[in-house]
Amino acid sequence: MTKKILFPAIDLKDGQCVRLKLGEMDSATVYNDDPAAQAKAFEEMGFEWLHVVDLDGAKAGHPVNHRVIGEIVDAAGTIPVQVGGGIRDEAAIETYLDRGVEFVILGTRAVSEPHFVSDVGVEFPGRIIVGLDAKDGMVATDGWSKLSNHTVADLAQQYEQDGVVAIIHTDISRDGMMQGLNVEATRALAAELTIPVIASGGVTNMDDIEALLTAEDDGVAGAVIGRAIYEGTLDFTAARELVNARKQNASGA
Repeated sequence: MTKKILFPAIDLKDGQCVRLKLGEMDSATVYNDDPAAQAKAFEEMGFEWLHVVDLDGAKAGHPVNHRVIGEIVDAAGTIPVQVGGGIRDEAAIETYLDRGVEFVILGTRAVSEPHFVSDVGVEFPGRIIVGLDAKDGMVATDGWSKLSNHTVADLAQQYEQDGVVAIIHTDISRDGMMQGLNVEATRALAAELTIPVIASGGVTNMDDIEALLTAEDDGVAGAVIGRAIYEGTLDFTAARELVNARKQNASGA
């Protein structure tokens, strides 16, 4: 997986682009009733990836907004799209990949049946990401409604051996709350792995981007950003310039 730093999020509920607070479906704020238009807007802003979550699918246990996701893929143009939410069998994975999705993100079934990750890692090599949603180091499932007995680090190490290309680490105590990114927890997880770790939950402003960049050498590849973009607390142009400057310095340019 090529390292990118900023992954704008399109979370889908009832076919609309929303953001939740702490994963609570009743807390949804609608930001755009045309997710495809939002994807196009992100492309025009200069983002290099899209992160899409089918919230209804995560709750139902199977894809719900797949038609809308297809429209997002079309609208995104050349920007790769990674998709999660309710993907719990091979058929769903294949359908999304055939539709043009670049990476599929597994969550609940990856935790409840770890062998599933091993199986699809072989069947769809280089196309699987696992999202680990954590609270106090323990993994949550089923749209964050249940807390498992698994630690994030133990499961991530197992998935790495199964061939996943990246781990998305979400601190559910901060998601949608705009209280700052939990860089230290993500950095600690990345230190246990050789595959990239993407942070998620709490990005608010440029301070979080700067903190994220300090962890890049530790294997933290980037961050999923949601409410901060929609509400304008993060200046994406400034963030992109900071990221690019860091890359140029690292390359000796």
